[in-house]
Amino acid sequence: MSDEKQQSEQPIFQIQRVYLKDMSLEQPNSPAIFLEQTAPNIEVALDVGAVPLADGIFESTVTATVTAKIGEKVAFLVEGKQAGIFEIRNIPTEQLDPLLGIACPNIVFPYLRANIADLLNRSGFPPIHLSEVNFEVFYQQRLEALVEKQTDSTVVPASTSIN
Repeated sequence: MSDEKQQSEQPIFQIQRVYLKDMSLEQPNSPAIFLEQTAPNIEVALDVGAVPLADGIFESTVTATVTAKIGEKVAFLVEGKQAGIFEIRNIPTEQLDPLLGIACPNIVFPYLRANIADLLNRSGFPPIHLSEVNFEVFYQQRLEALVEKQTDSTVVPASTSIN
């Protein structure tokens, strides 16, 4: 094999760009909420996604929704979506999904954490530093949930009619 052909078949995993795709902040009870002395209860929801953009080019996203409540009052609700564009070539098919579901979110998530902390600080709230996430465990949990959902779904036989 020529050196050129060997190089063209080498696995490639490169970050093309990391960017903030979307960020929103709601403060429905401001300014009164700033007078509250009680520490807020924080809820965090996290999601990841990946889509192909072109041959060997993928966008990976991590979305976090952070809700802070004091009693029943919402102090703030932040939703942020951080994304990265990755060049991924010559990777075995069975390794592509874990790469997009684990490695890419591991790269993108620290940017999202920093953007959320900065936004909250600039909006008058103390910054919230989201905990580190083990995206390998997150990926495994998503796979298990997908398998469970597929086994729980009811299949209607073709000969049965539903009115």
